[in-house]
Amino acid sequence: MDLQALTIFVEIVDGGNLSQAARALNMSRANVSYHVAQLEKSLDAELLRRTPQGIELTSMGQQVYAHARNIVHESALMREAVSASANEEQLTGKIGLSAPTGFGQLVMGPWLIEFKKKYPGIILEVRLENFIDNLVKDGVDVAIRVTQEPPPMVVARDLGPVHYALCASAEWAAQHRVPQTLTELRRTPIITSGGVSGRVRMTATQNDQEEEIEFVPTLMSRSYPFVLDCILNGLGVGLLPDYMTRPRIQAGELVAVLAQYQFSINRNHMYLMYMPNRYQSRATITFIDFLTDKMGLLRMVRKSDG
Repeated sequence: MDLQALTIFVEIVDGGNLSQAARALNMSRANVSYHVAQLEKSLDAELLRRTPQGIELTSMGQQVYAHARNIVHESALMREAVSASANEEQLTGKIGLSAPTGFGQLVMGPWLIEFKKKYPGIILEVRLENFIDNLVKDGVDVAIRVTQEPPPMVVARDLGPVHYALCASAEWAAQHRVPQTLTELRRTPIITSGGVSGRVRMTATQNDQEEEIEFVPTLMSRSYPFVLDCILNGLGVGLLPDYMTRPRIQAGELVAVLAQYQFSINRNHMYLMYMPNRYQSRATITFIDFLTDKMGLLRMVRKSDG
């Protein structure tokens, strides 16, 4: 059986359409279509059905895909094993990473530099963005995302809850009454990311007691660096992930508000995600383990800081 045709078939299914497979494999769409047609002809079966929404697998296509995926995976492992034996000292390959803008810049940046220095033969393509539609379609091998629940079609490692902090600029705190209770907070202009329909559901926890507050922010943005600038410029009290506020509070630029509480938005967790059926190279596996270890150390530091 033609390995190239199987590889193209798997790429089409993973990417969702022929055009995406053509781009991923650096082939023309016509060439991709030809190989699929030849594969269907050799098997005497229709594998893909064209619909107005794209393509879908036939029942036979689903069976062939399961086997083809394993064949392509094993073939890639064999090629990598040969390459590794020829150069045992260095991992090679390309890894596409997508991470939230603020977390990627402030927390992951030093980790990625450390990883790159340790494995100079690995090419990193880093995208700092807050949304991603399809890991395969967008050329992403590993994604870090903050959400209540990860999509069902991905493998997701739960990296733990995202903790938020309320803070205000030192200038704002000197000129306004800083909220002392959650009731007072309801009457305070709050700056944070937008929630569903522009509303944010925040949970405040103290001594294992939870209270939920829903509010409409006075300014909303999914760019946390921009939100931080707005807080520093005295536009109100900000609700941000604690990894963004800690350095500024320590430097005296920000003042903690209601520090006796631990805050969360929509009970969000941070997840490390990748596709379940996607071939994972040694480089990608090493990278995933590296990030998981770093996140574990970060949680330990936060816990020790109280």
